[in-house]
Amino acid sequence: MRELDKDGRLLCEMQGKIFEKSAEAYETSSAVFIRRYMNSDYAGRMDKAGFIDRPTDESEAFHALDEQYGPSSYGKTVYSRDELFWIGYLYRYWAYTYEISSRRVYKTANAFQMHSVYYILHTMDPSAAIIRLLEGKNSLGDEEGLTEKGVRILRQIRNSKKQKKAADIISEYSGPADKTI
Repeated sequence: MRELDKDGRLLCEMQGKIFEKSAEAYETSSAVFIRRYMNSDYAGRMDKAGFIDRPTDESEAFHALDEQYGPSSYGKTVYSRDELFWIGYLYRYWAYTYEISSRRVYKTANAFQMHSVYYILHTMDPSAAIIRLLEGKNSLGDEEGLTEKGVRILRQIRNSKKQKKAADIISEYSGPADKTI
């Protein structure tokens, strides 16, 4: 995990402003915008070093999203500008300090989840808010580990059911012990 330096703060501010501006400048609902943005090539470029050295503005981000996904006016629910700024800032803080992709951050906490915790977490330090989000998901950043654990448990259940079924079939056909052998 890396510390938030000057470049990181600038990226967080930039993404926060893009999210905030989406309330009035982007046609889709906030949840659709956030999903598109966090999975976009534009966000992927922000994840890489050197993005901050290139001048950019909010309209460039919206144009990049429309190029990648096509224009859309799907959805009507638009979050408040403050909430959008916080979500954008926190997502970038998370990706930057944890050194993970925007896609992975979004996969861990989607727009609906971020929207639902805004009033609880928006006054916290970003690092504390992220820890709370991860604790609430019981993953602490290891969602792949949880998935693997869940698959292992399901396989154990399936195998134990197969073993029980096999034992039941054997006992059904063997009947009482044949003593005439």
